Amino acid sequence: MNIIQLLPNHVANQIAAGEVIQRPSSAVKEMLENAIDAGSTEIILYVKDAGKTLLQVVDNGCGMSKKDTKMCFVRHATSKIKSSNDLFNIQSMGFRGEAMSSIAAIAHVDVKSKLIENKLGTYIAIEGGKVIKHEDCSSANGTSIKVKNLFYNVPARRNFLKSDKVEMRHIIEEYTRIALANPQLKMQLYHNKKEIIHCPKSNFRKRIVNLIGENKNDILVPIHEETSLVKIDGFVGKPESAKKTRGEQYFFVNKRFIKNYYLHNAICKAFEEVIADNYYPSYFINLKINPKLIDINIHPTKTEIKFEDESAIYAIIRSTVKRSLGAYNIAPSLDFAQEVSFETSYSNQTKQKIRLPEIKVDSTYNPFQNPNDSNKKTSKESLEENWIQPSLSQEFLLDNLTENLSQIGNCFITVPNQYGLLLIHQRRAHKRILFEYFKNILSEKNGKSQKLIFPKKMDLNNNEIEIITNIKAEIKALGFIFKINNNSLEISGIPPECQENNLKNIIEGLIQQETELEGLTINSKDKIAKSLAVSIAISDQKKLEKEEMRSLKEELLKCTTPSACPSGKPTMINLKINDLKKYFKHV
Repeated sequence: MNIIQLLPNHVANQIAAGEVIQRPSSAVKEMLENAIDAGSTEIILYVKDAGKTLLQVVDNGCGMSKKDTKMCFVRHATSKIKSSNDLFNIQSMGFRGEAMSSIAAIAHVDVKSKLIENKLGTYIAIEGGKVIKHEDCSSANGTSIKVKNLFYNVPARRNFLKSDKVEMRHIIEEYTRIALANPQLKMQLYHNKKEIIHCPKSNFRKRIVNLIGENKNDILVPIHEETSLVKIDGFVGKPESAKKTRGEQYFFVNKRFIKNYYLHNAICKAFEEVIADNYYPSYFINLKINPKLIDINIHPTKTEIKFEDESAIYAIIRSTVKRSLGAYNIAPSLDFAQEVSFETSYSNQTKQKIRLPEIKVDSTYNPFQNPNDSNKKTSKESLEENWIQPSLSQEFLLDNLTENLSQIGNCFITVPNQYGLLLIHQRRAHKRILFEYFKNILSEKNGKSQKLIFPKKMDLNNNEIEIITNIKAEIKALGFIFKINNNSLEISGIPPECQENNLKNIIEGLIQQETELEGLTINSKDKIAKSLAVSIAISDQKKLEKEEMRSLKEELLKCTTPSACPSGKPTMINLKINDLKKYFKHV
């Protein structure tokens, strides 16, 4: 019996659409790119309910004929390429002929379009890939595309969409990428009838300032290099603008935004001597390269590109950034005369510093336990589990503790008792204390505030402002007093537990936490409490006085879960006398 059958067209179209249109921001990207390919000078994006109800792009481009308005929704119909050879000389944003047909397969689409030379335009309505109306109409020059009820016929995909706040954040990010790549265009973004971004025609620097924040104008370091292989223009942020969170890293190749970890590493290597570990430099870099030397047809989103000579581009970027930092007296001891060709290409092998061997003792080791007994969990399962506050995994002998406290390596507090020795990790213990403290404040909404003599102003980009706006109620409940003006956060009051000189770290930590844990079902109050605890907790190398050690120990033991920090790592271990004897083979 034959079991292989062709799928119906409408089913095949829905499946194919899922690869191209993953969420509302995917449709935004495709429609904006089509407007650019049409030669537009002005583009307006209207969004309602984060794209779930409406996405509309209005442009003043060349428009379409009546026949083209229908053909643009036919799969693999495109005006951009005519043969396979054209794939290696792509000048336009779109070329596959998949985007509009994919959108039409999973939404209600209305299009009005008019050629400049025609008196009348064309109106076409499509539902689920089927043409409902196709007629002449009065229309302005250019094209207006409305996408309504996205994923109406794919309920499973619609149910997987995140909250309006999250989906809008993705839309803003796609809009920002395209707006940055095309500063010559006037662009506007409206959400629920309110204009949230206005970009006049400008140059690249002004466009960055317009979208990312006015503070960027003072921290942008220009870079420029022109070789036979690639032309590089753009800006990198000064080291002091580096952040713990990603989000201000933009590579554009021939005006197309790309993601490339290898080239990102070239930037980080250029900055490695001037920024702290785990911080990311800002950069806005345009690469102009012969289309024949790249392949962009490797991923449906077209954000991944293969280069013919990626290692050479790596070396050129790294050298260019280092030279620019040096020219502005930022980076130390740079060799400006060094030839690009002698730059060492990136290697996955990291250089290791010579250090003395460490002696590690596993107090939980059981020689009779089968190592295969423990079940391994996926990273996501493990992360989510760490947020479920664990019970004591071993017997902690907390009674009969003495007051004879001491500190080891400015990191551990030793507490002798009649059964052995309790070791407390001071930073993790402090994080646990602060975590439960801030959780309680968020629940009771009784946070106290300490007024600043001079308000502290922080400039944030659009996405960061959106994140802070979404959690402003919780932040205010903690005792923060602030207001948001355009792309800046003005803080006039902070909780007594916070230090003014640590505000930047605290705010960035909140943003980082919200970004990294976006897809996990974790209580918002827990996320914020953890973030604050991590930002404020004492360091591993802080020397403590006797009274400070005693207070830390007592506050830890009052916690509901004293044995683990908010991330699930142990705060203390108890070394029993018998265990100590075993370590020394004492019989």
